[in-house]
Amino acid sequence: MRASLLAAVSVSLLAGSAPAKAPPFDTPAKVAYLIDLSSGAVLLSKNADVRMPPASMAKMMTTNVAFELIRKGDLKADKMCTVRPETWQKWHGPQAGSTMFLSPGEQVSVDELLKGIITLSGNDASVVLAECIAGTEDAFTNVMNENAKRLGLTNSHFGTANGWPDEGRTYVTARDLATLARAEIENYPDLYKKYYSLVSYTHGKTLGSGADITQANRNPLLGRVPGADGLKTGHTDEAGYGFTGSAVQNGRRLIMVVAGLDSYNGRIEESVRMMQWGFNAWQAQPLFKKDTVLGTAKVQMAGSGEVDLVAPRDLAITIPAGVLSKVQGMKVRYNGPVKAPIAKGQHIADLVVMTSDSGEQVMPLVAANDVGEAGFFARIWIGLKQLFGMA
Repeated sequence: MRASLLAAVSVSLLAGSAPAKAPPFDTPAKVAYLIDLSSGAVLLSKNADVRMPPASMAKMMTTNVAFELIRKGDLKADKMCTVRPETWQKWHGPQAGSTMFLSPGEQVSVDELLKGIITLSGNDASVVLAECIAGTEDAFTNVMNENAKRLGLTNSHFGTANGWPDEGRTYVTARDLATLARAEIENYPDLYKKYYSLVSYTHGKTLGSGADITQANRNPLLGRVPGADGLKTGHTDEAGYGFTGSAVQNGRRLIMVVAGLDSYNGRIEESVRMMQWGFNAWQAQPLFKKDTVLGTAKVQMAGSGEVDLVAPRDLAITIPAGVLSKVQGMKVRYNGPVKAPIAKGQHIADLVVMTSDSGEQVMPLVAANDVGEAGFFARIWIGLKQLFGMA
């Protein structure tokens, strides 16, 4: 169901201008996707819904599971996990890919494992954490897939905790990876900040000298793009070189996905180039101030029959930099009627803005006030009105 805007339905920015064209960008990556979270504008989409192997980018879902359990209080960061000898045997040595250099029988905390997964891309750390949380890796992947459904990843499936090739059971799309990245950033801001932007991490000892092993974060944006703070690289022979990344500048947060590149250095070059293009070739155009009332939503089984919908923050659309642009139309969209009770600030609708250069841009709208559930007799009266078509 849709509600009407209480503000102007169509607003021209820089009135009288010709429609703007999206700035051009070409990339050798087989898959590329770039979204501006501040406005919901998709700035670049190349094969964004094509299934592909994620390689180590699948580890974002492993950390998502852990973050959710930590947030709910069901998992403690200081919980100690045991490295099973069988797990160590499978995930050590050059044939096992990236490693945290765990040792058989070692006791290692969830906190350390998360750093080993995110910063070092440890295949061993991913499986040890999975076994520590769910008992077995297979049981853990069931939780991964439950989380994927909850987050709206409609075209992804996880068969391993670390993204290791598994004859096609594990697959994702660029759009789903961006959705997953967004969930990491928005749902767990403190955990995201703590773990994803570490530039290096030290764990394990070298053979012989026993020196500490320090490995750098493979994130190609860190130290190269201001505001970069995540997320995860991936590489296998099957998948090529890929990366899901994010950075924030001047209130704009971009999430990017590239995949199918043929070299390590090529991944660095394309990741930096795409993110710089996203910030430099596009700009924010203010639209509505925080708390502006933009519509109403019908509320079911409530003392009040509707609630105002307001902007939770200053809202802006994304338009090409230095080019006159136009809003072609806008609408409020929600699934309704919404059921009481509703809390002030609860996200219950979206503002959808149609532009001439980047399609739909979707921004959240929230309830302006609390709406309590109607009392017993009021609910009976509401039910009778609905039954006889009076509501």
